[in-house]
Amino acid sequence: MKIAYIPEDAPFNEDQRAWLSGFLAGLHSRLAMNLSAPPAAVTDTGAPRPPLRILYGTQTGNAEGVAGDAAAAAKAQGFDATVSGLDEIALDEFAGLKYVLIITSTYGEGEMPDNAELFWDALSATTAPRLEGVAYGVLALGDTGYDGFCQAGKLIDTRLEQLGAHRIVGRADCDIDYETAAAEWVHSAVSTLVTLAGASGNPGTPPPSTVARSGWTRKNPYPALLPVNRVLSGAGSGKEIRHFEFALADSGIVYEAGDALAVVPENDPALVAAITEHFRVSPDTLVDGEPLGELLGHRYEISTPSKDLLSEVESRAEHEELSHVLRGGVKEVLDRWLYGKDILDILRIGGDALSLEEFVGLLKPLVHRAYSISSSSLAHPDHIHLTVASVRYQGAGRERGGVCSTFLADRSEGAKIFLQPNKHFRVPGDDDAPMIMVGPGTGIAPFRAFLQEREQRGAQGRNWLFFGDQHREHDYIYADELTGWHDSGVLNRLDLAFSRDQAEKIYVQTRMREHGAELFAWLEEGGHFYVCGDATRMAKDVDKALHALVAEHGGLDADGADAYVNTLKREKRYVRDVY
Repeated sequence: MKIAYIPEDAPFNEDQRAWLSGFLAGLHSRLAMNLSAPPAAVTDTGAPRPPLRILYGTQTGNAEGVAGDAAAAAKAQGFDATVSGLDEIALDEFAGLKYVLIITSTYGEGEMPDNAELFWDALSATTAPRLEGVAYGVLALGDTGYDGFCQAGKLIDTRLEQLGAHRIVGRADCDIDYETAAAEWVHSAVSTLVTLAGASGNPGTPPPSTVARSGWTRKNPYPALLPVNRVLSGAGSGKEIRHFEFALADSGIVYEAGDALAVVPENDPALVAAITEHFRVSPDTLVDGEPLGELLGHRYEISTPSKDLLSEVESRAEHEELSHVLRGGVKEVLDRWLYGKDILDILRIGGDALSLEEFVGLLKPLVHRAYSISSSSLAHPDHIHLTVASVRYQGAGRERGGVCSTFLADRSEGAKIFLQPNKHFRVPGDDDAPMIMVGPGTGIAPFRAFLQEREQRGAQGRNWLFFGDQHREHDYIYADELTGWHDSGVLNRLDLAFSRDQAEKIYVQTRMREHGAELFAWLEEGGHFYVCGDATRMAKDVDKALHALVAEHGGLDADGADAYVNTLKREKRYVRDVY
């Protein structure tokens, strides 16, 4: 039997090649079994398809995309595969499942993504049921740049095992460059399930979802022009917030309000030059066959030092302070020490002991940065708008800045981009439903898109925005638009909170509490509650304020308020886009 293969010059990108490799391998295995089996062993095509539940936990949509690909692969092998979020299944229903694949990302420093939080609360509780009848596999997506790398997946995997569930395939922990590893895990999991469940598929053409998502991706981004780049914040502001517009031209990119746009940055040429000078070499010096200037400018992260680089420098340098913060093992101490430092600072501590090849080998890939889209395609079908704060600071006599924000602000007439859909952060499907939005600073971005969307749709549902920053005079971005929407009735309520304009600091959560009775009334009328912005403090403070006002105006105790808010989450009426 001749084995099919993919020619090296075939016109496929890495995503397509990975999927096709798995598909051909599965097809070959099935053909081999069919050729060796007697005629009587051929499976009846009318046999029931084994059920498979594929659950995902996601913050930005990546895990959901992999879950869709897994479902397509499973259906091709004869499974009745169903995909849903972890927040869409109760634990008693989960306990009755036979075959389950869980694909989850990790949010922040090892936390569950928003749509996996309630499932994890139930799973980790002492009242969780035994799960001996469940056969499962877990795929974890994460970022090794964080201490809690793939922690959500690890926790779920371990807890399922503790409750007696049967692991059918080993957990895979994927870094930012996850596509190939995820495709291999899906192929392994589905192949194992075929053996366990006795599925009999009829593999055909690649799944439509895979083909549709392979146009402009992280591996194949779209080179977009950037015709609009203007400053929104005032001259006296302590921030520099800019409005960008990318031209979509003939890209075929179709986006929705609530989606994110991923931008592939380029590193600061001044920092690239400083690092090459540190090693006393030319940017044209070849490392593994490629010019050093190209590697440092476009391929590797040269701002935030990797843990491997820090450890290697510490092991070779006699630097008491670095040794203390690294060996102490206290994350907060290390974070404070690293604040404002880049890779050049680390090299100057003790990088002379590293060869150029060793140094490059310790770098992490330069990855895209994702930003909430601040426009609606109904209003701007040919452009995508972003609202971005430029990060700038000084340190050790050098001007420094955010990798992508200063690239866009100072050096870009265009950039490579791709869409990151976020199906869970959407304008209410019911145009009559009330909508409450909390988005201080650049957190206003998706809500500008939401308001454009509601206006274009002629939605009659009431809209309420809480916006704030430091000073009204300098930081009230999109003031004319917001005022116009308020005057026209598109924005029914606009509550502002400028923290530094009075002696007592006032924040968006302050305004929420002040108008708690009305806010609760909107929720009781079916209102949707959205939050966008800083996850570290703002989103947590807003969440506390929400619980407090629900308890006060709903006449509930703390447990009752928790249950009320959890119901909002389950009904997708409390969703967040936080970072």
